[in-house]
Amino acid sequence: MVEDLVTQIETRFAELGEQMTDPEVISDRERYAEVGRAYSQLEPAAKLAAQWRHAEDDAAGAEELLEEMGEDSELREELNEARTRIERIEEEIRLAMVERDPNDEKSVIVEIQGGAGGEEAGLWAGDLYRMLARYAERRGWQPEAMDIGDGKYTFSVRGDGAYSVFKFEGGTHRVQRVPQTESQGRIHTSTATVAVLPEAEDVDIHVDPNDLQIDVYRSSGPGGQSVNTTDSAVRVTHRPTGIIVSMQDEKSQLQNRDKALRVLRARLYERALAEQQAELAADRRSP
Repeated sequence: MVEDLVTQIETRFAELGEQMTDPEVISDRERYAEVGRAYSQLEPAAKLAAQWRHAEDDAAGAEELLEEMGEDSELREELNEARTRIERIEEEIRLAMVERDPNDEKSVIVEIQGGAGGEEAGLWAGDLYRMLARYAERRGWQPEAMDIGDGKYTFSVRGDGAYSVFKFEGGTHRVQRVPQTESQGRIHTSTATVAVLPEAEDVDIHVDPNDLQIDVYRSSGPGGQSVNTTDSAVRVTHRPTGIIVSMQDEKSQLQNRDKALRVLRARLYERALAEQQAELAADRRSP
């Protein structure tokens, strides 16, 4: 029964609302963030539940008046409209309660790497970067370049729901065209790989500073102020997993370190999710 589902939504939403104001929850950063995410995810369904209640009241009122006053075209139309609204809202509630990817509301880190195709693959990777960054802007999100150049492009997209859209861009992208580097007019096939990582917060994944090896070195690339003259580039190695992240785009060593740690957290979070999904799949296969 939809009414039972509506009641469950209303009860759970009220519980989460109370927890959001509970001093014990507020004092626990990790728990407060978890409750906040659950509240935000359930809020659309709670609004639909309120609309369903209102439509049900309208339908009940129209039926009662028809019984008291007899057949009336306006009341009959009002009743039919209320019933149509109820059917539509019930379907929306069912869709809203379908289990969602818990990462859908997160911001993302996108890594693009030129693949097969030589120099043209690097140009294609750059085109993909510009297309995806422009698309993010059109959606009202904030793209931020993190590590750009040499056929490799890492950038973040900040905004609610970014992962729910960008996760479908992951994989290998192929293009067939006459490249700028081709003088004979021949068509080349080039590829670039795109990795889309949900951006992890401190509460999502804990990184022990003792597990990190942080090296600084001189930036490479075109000359300019603070480039090739100071040790501003940063390389972060996560010893337990062997994951290495390097950043050198910023003039500040601190900024490069911060960006490298953001990418590292995202990769570790994705790794943890993959391991969790593999365990669940193994459990389902076991007799």
